[in-house]
Amino acid sequence: MAARTHSVTNQVPPLTGYDVFAADRALTEAVERHVGPGSGLLDEVRGELSALGRAAGSAQLQEWGAQANENPPRLRTHDRYGHRVDEVDFHPAWHRLLGKGVSAGLTAAWTRPAGHVRRAAAFLVWTQVEAGNGCPLSMTHAAVPALRADPELAAEWEPRLTSTVYDRELRPARLKAGALLGMGMTEKQGGSDVRANTTSARPLAEDGTYELTGHKWFCSAPMSDGFLVLAQAPGGLTCFLVPRVLADGTRNVFLLQRLKDKLGNRSNASAEVEFDGTWARRVGEEGRGVRTIIEMVAATRLDCAVGSAGLMRQAVAQAVHHCTHREAFGGPLAGKPLMRNVLADLALESEAATALVLRLAAAWDDGGEQERALLRIAVPAAKYWVTKRCAPLVVEAAECLGGNGYVEESGLPRLVRESPLNSVWEGAGNVQALDVLRALRREPQALDAFLREVGSARGADHRLDAAIKSLLTEFADLEGIEARARRLVERLALVLQGSLLVRYAPPEVADVFCASRLGGDHGAAFGTLPHTLDLAALVERARPVS
Repeated sequence: MAARTHSVTNQVPPLTGYDVFAADRALTEAVERHVGPGSGLLDEVRGELSALGRAAGSAQLQEWGAQANENPPRLRTHDRYGHRVDEVDFHPAWHRLLGKGVSAGLTAAWTRPAGHVRRAAAFLVWTQVEAGNGCPLSMTHAAVPALRADPELAAEWEPRLTSTVYDRELRPARLKAGALLGMGMTEKQGGSDVRANTTSARPLAEDGTYELTGHKWFCSAPMSDGFLVLAQAPGGLTCFLVPRVLADGTRNVFLLQRLKDKLGNRSNASAEVEFDGTWARRVGEEGRGVRTIIEMVAATRLDCAVGSAGLMRQAVAQAVHHCTHREAFGGPLAGKPLMRNVLADLALESEAATALVLRLAAAWDDGGEQERALLRIAVPAAKYWVTKRCAPLVVEAAECLGGNGYVEESGLPRLVRESPLNSVWEGAGNVQALDVLRALRREPQALDAFLREVGSARGADHRLDAAIKSLLTEFADLEGIEARARRLVERLALVLQGSLLVRYAPPEVADVFCASRLGGDHGAAFGTLPHTLDLAALVERARPVS
């Protein structure tokens, strides 16, 4: 008979065996809104996302996520005989998860109806299992529009990049049923200033082939089948495709120097790589490398926001689940007024992020001139704000679990380590803010599209109306605007989120958002919402399982 001191009471059951998609009301409603109930496609999309959601919520896949992070990739530069192989070895759990992500269509948005909305929803769900394999999935997805600058290359590579087959074998891409693409833009002397790159590209022939020499400081997903990189050609900074294996089966010169020892994202490999006579194919025109790759950058920036929304949702789900089941001071934690305020605040932030990223995915599906103009200003704004809010939200959610949230077994420490990443990758906060300013100055149609979008909610809430008016005043005063760019972009993102919630969220959600985020009735920390509003409804809406 077990000793009384070993009796286990008041412990929270694991959050497993549930449908991560169907349990997320903000996400399911956004998918229904953007796919359209009368489209005939909605049932298919919901079924597909629920299948992925059930897998994501299973104990088995959650265990794979933990295993992939506990066993990070290892670099193998040489084989036993001394030959360079430059390979990265991953734990089997990594391959299982990456294969599942590919088969779920996370690289296939460009070939499917409502492809970007259904993919964004799937990416948000899948991030909650294991965020590391989101990197190769994102890079591969985002490479498609860049490759379309060269129709011949696109015809060769696009069917493999959008395939739902995960083929991990290292062989020529033409022999594979599916392929992955990575990216290498930054160098140690330049970072975000890619025009300072020194990697050189020497033409080999008139057919667009070159020889590259240089060092890339960050190469994403170095086990991929090919990479889009920037290098200095005779005509200026140019985009190139570097295959890992050449058409004749020999390995390209792709020298992995080391893997980065990162704070989070431990399951995923990021590398430094040397090019030394490396064969490459030009993508687009010489001297137009940034313009060629900009569509890829925009797509990966949106993925950063979507991924952060996924991390936020998982943190909120864990916090609400814990506080629903944990008893303290005579009742469930979630029923205590102060904890309810914290949980409602976290849930509100998560829902606003979800509504924003799915709206931008829908704009990508639409593809019209006005929607593309909206993306030009809204993607960097969303990337800036959603990724910035991720880290403090996840840390606060971990605190909801008390000391349990600081223990690795809870899974929250992994989310905490992951949470700052998307704010850094694909251009940190200042880069995003300056990109918004650039769009405001050079592309007046972007501001017009934004104002049309938020203007459709005018008159529904006086606090939103006042925020739009204040924002217009900010736009009118361009003196010293760079120094206050972060403030401007923050307000821009909040107004856009507010307009979406006013139009589409339940009234109690929109009311709390407008009061706290737009009306100023909010402190500096989470859990400082106006207590007179319906906070219990927000917590109930965020509960992952009944």
